[in-house]
Amino acid sequence: MKRISVITILVMLFFVSCKKDSDFLDNSPYNILTTAQAYSSVTSATSVLAGLYASYVDFQTITNSGSYVQFDEAYPSSGTSGVGAVQMTSNYGYGNWFEYNYGYLRNINLFIQLCGASTTIDDADKQQLVGEAKFLRAAYYFEMVKREGGVPLIFEPLTYAGNVDTLQYPRAKESDVYDFVISTMDSLKTILPNSNQIQDRATRGVCLAMECRAALYAGSIAQYGANTPSVSLPGGEVGISTSEATAYYQKALSSAQELIADGTYSLYMKTPGDLVSNYTSLFLDKSNNPEVIFAQNFKLKSGSTENWTLTNQPHAGTEEPVTNGYLNPSLNLAMQYEMLDNTYKPFQTTDAAGNYIYYSDSTAIFHGRDARLAATFVLPGSQFRGAGVDIWAGYMLGNGSIITSGTPGGLGSLPGQQYQVPVVGQSGPIDQVGETAQTGFYVRKFLDPTPGAGTIGSGSEVWWIRYRYAEVLLNAAEAAFQLGNPGLAAQYLNQVRARAGLATPLQASDISFNRIVHERRVELAFEGHEFFDNKRWRIADKIWNGQSVTYNQLASNIGIAAAPNTQIYGIYPYKIYDPGGAHDGQWIYKIVKPSLVTGSYNFALGNYYSQFGAGNLSSNPKLVQNPNQ
Repeated sequence: MKRISVITILVMLFFVSCKKDSDFLDNSPYNILTTAQAYSSVTSATSVLAGLYASYVDFQTITNSGSYVQFDEAYPSSGTSGVGAVQMTSNYGYGNWFEYNYGYLRNINLFIQLCGASTTIDDADKQQLVGEAKFLRAAYYFEMVKREGGVPLIFEPLTYAGNVDTLQYPRAKESDVYDFVISTMDSLKTILPNSNQIQDRATRGVCLAMECRAALYAGSIAQYGANTPSVSLPGGEVGISTSEATAYYQKALSSAQELIADGTYSLYMKTPGDLVSNYTSLFLDKSNNPEVIFAQNFKLKSGSTENWTLTNQPHAGTEEPVTNGYLNPSLNLAMQYEMLDNTYKPFQTTDAAGNYIYYSDSTAIFHGRDARLAATFVLPGSQFRGAGVDIWAGYMLGNGSIITSGTPGGLGSLPGQQYQVPVVGQSGPIDQVGETAQTGFYVRKFLDPTPGAGTIGSGSEVWWIRYRYAEVLLNAAEAAFQLGNPGLAAQYLNQVRARAGLATPLQASDISFNRIVHERRVELAFEGHEFFDNKRWRIADKIWNGQSVTYNQLASNIGIAAAPNTQIYGIYPYKIYDPGGAHDGQWIYKIVKPSLVTGSYNFALGNYYSQFGAGNLSSNPKLVQNPNQ
């Protein structure tokens, strides 16, 4: 290959002597360097590497709230006329979720080549820097294989020399790409530092965590691919042989156990006396957080913040009236959080005869459940930043009629009163009114209570956690179960569940595929796992099957992995106004489906792998299209 004499790079300076690892990605562009300058010192080479880290690809993330309303975790509450637009679009495009940036890979390959050839950086530093670049390369291939299946594997910067054919590579087998990711992590785990104080750069910990996740994905595709036989290609670009499942599961389990045995990471348990606060703080606390393995960092002082809190804070008490309350978590997800006796139970709104059940306050219906519910959801009657979130839908009179308003906090007249009073919460819920809690909930996970974090001019420093220790335990549990060791799976699951207040341990006989799936859904909600999990288990086409689903169907299938889950439901609290009546001042709840939920999510077999565009196929005739499209 011809040597590139000059490259232009936006540099993010990193001063090794005075910057902490947590500040690694918090530097602004500073200069344009020649190749010789860029790789003349650890400082300049690290600056180039920081730019590669900044281009790390995620799917669902706190920097893109809209990505969470594509499936069943949440409903979009923005504006008025456009609310629910995602739900009204029932079919997913075959090109959705496509990721195919070989320009980024070329930059990584250039870094590996040029940094590795530097004569002014000592060998130990070069080994780490090149190791980190190789980590980023494998991480990006992992993102592509999850979406497209097998893709061309290119490990050097290509140069056009008059023949375009030399730049065209065929797709590798899906298994080959997974094997590359796994082998890369395996080789780097002995090179990169082993420290839970480094969380936004590659370490031994994230290498083991990624190796574990990738092996688990490959194993489950091999295990469950037989359930969708048409989702395959004859050349192996899509699909992995069932015979390979066991080896992948063994690799996933051994990687997890190696990380666990290191003792470098542990579950976050700083406030064991308040499990809701403890789980909430896990995602906010950057000070000696033992659970976080790898994260995208944000810092106000460097001009790098994210807007999750700005976009999703409750309407009542919002710091920014321009935008708030976008994500409304679904009742579908809320019902998945167990009772503390390990049983699945829908929220009790009526008795066996169909009569309303009356509660003493607006939070009572949610009591006695997995602590992760109140830590993941902003529930009616709860608080944020020390103030009530004011979620209630109106008054119900003794005769059953409803008095409410179409305006958040709107006033109305109650029988026998001479003055108007608020007849709906400042946060609603009000059907088709954006920014109100149209499912009865807001999202709490990642919300930043720091003053100013919910404003346009400031934003939040809360980080995006890509890998954490609890997921490693869940991965280990799944791999152990698939390898025929449910007792070991129970041990790993029980560690995660105990932190949520589920004190009765699961036994080996309790472990099933449904239990594995359920635990991931409640522990990892809003962390970007549900979509890829359902794809690798080959149940996405069953869950999002394009058919409407009733609330009773949802309520009777809690904990069933492949149960249809195609439409969003909510639950509205109402105050009872019945002076002199037995229930005056109490609360009832109504199950609702937002009126704009008119379509049903439909995941076709062709959605299991993203479609290559016409431009990709024409520029590289060696590519083959994905199946069922």
